[in-house]
Amino acid sequence: MNNQTRETEDQLKENDVVNETVDSLQEETDEIVNENEDNGQVDSKEVEEDSSREDAGADEATLKISELEKKVEESENRYLRLYADFDNFRRRTQLDREASEKYRSQSIITNLLPAIDNFERALQIEPTDEQAKALLEGVQMVYRNIIDALKEEGAEQIEAVGQEFDPNFHQAVMQTNEAEYGSNIVVEEFQKGYKLKDRVIRPSMVKVNQ
Repeated sequence: MNNQTRETEDQLKENDVVNETVDSLQEETDEIVNENEDNGQVDSKEVEEDSSREDAGADEATLKISELEKKVEESENRYLRLYADFDNFRRRTQLDREASEKYRSQSIITNLLPAIDNFERALQIEPTDEQAKALLEGVQMVYRNIIDALKEEGAEQIEAVGQEFDPNFHQAVMQTNEAEYGSNIVVEEFQKGYKLKDRVIRPSMVKVNQ
């Protein structure tokens, strides 16, 4: 009986030890779970913070790229405008140089026209003696030489009498109504006109039939 009671007491003690051990393990397990949950929350916060920082960095990088692209576009547009301005300047310079070469003798020809007009007036005088005739022949020779020199430079007289009136080449100072001429035809020339290549230096001064 006593032995049986002792065995029962020993078994109860063993059960108590087991229960205490289980309880201790349960407490340790609960602590570990709680720690893991806390760590999980901390890790989650850290991940969210890292994600937020990454998003902010990505937005800043996108903004910088956009600003750089805008600057590049502005630089390209400025370059294109400068290139167009330079190309226009180069063309104008080329045209001016060509025009200067083409019409280089215009100034001297313009200055010669009054003298040529005087030669033409002198040639209209009828000589009364041999001396005057010889003088007139000399004037005529000089006049022809001047006209030939003008032709070599590309200058020539504008045709007028018998031509249809052209305001680009003729300056009408009088009008007439003559049956032998058609309408708008130049019937008389008071002063010769001249052109240098394709440029009119002086229009012909004419009378036009109505």
